[in-house]
Amino acid sequence: MAKKVRQVAQARPGQAGQAGPGGRPAAVGRAVVAWLRSLRGRTIALTAGSLAVVAAVVVAGTLFLRHDDRPPIPDTRARHYNDVDACLLTDAKGITAGTTAAEVWQGMQDASLKTHARVSYAPVTGEQSAANARPYLNGLLQRSCDVVLAVGRAETSAAAQTAPGYRKVGFVLVGTGGGEAAGTNVTRLDTGDKLRADVAGAVERAVDGRA
Repeated sequence: MAKKVRQVAQARPGQAGQAGPGGRPAAVGRAVVAWLRSLRGRTIALTAGSLAVVAAVVVAGTLFLRHDDRPPIPDTRARHYNDVDACLLTDAKGITAGTTAAEVWQGMQDASLKTHARVSYAPVTGEQSAANARPYLNGLLQRSCDVVLAVGRAETSAAAQTAPGYRKVGFVLVGTGGGEAAGTNVTRLDTGDKLRADVAGAVERAVDGRA
């Protein structure tokens, strides 16, 4: 009985060391699967790392551009205007090409280039009378126009009547205006070939007088 026990005990290690059918191929398959899994993990890690680097570069570039302390390039087309306004009162035609008001407007623009004064115009619509033109003129004065030019009989007449009450405003009346006497703050200009230059000079003097 003791001998049989020793034989069985000696046979067990031999049985454990034997591989069953297909044992070695299965082991190889498991090794391949494990290698593929590790390779896939490395690929994912490399891809994630690459994406992280790209994201970091984009963020850094954005922050650099956002915090750039260099001053912006100024627009060379922008013009600096002085705080002086020259306003034109016209008849219903406004500054239509070929009209006296259009030539006056050109002279005002010439003066603006030299003095940097702002220029604007307002047409009187409806009845062409001094009474109807006066509300339009008052609108220009309420806008704090420093120089008021008027073209047209009704418009110049309204300006001549209003000028004495606004001594600090320069008035330039173009053409006839009903024969009202001109005050110290009123300049009268005749129409003609030199009208554009005369208007520019009158506006320049009025603007310089306010400096």
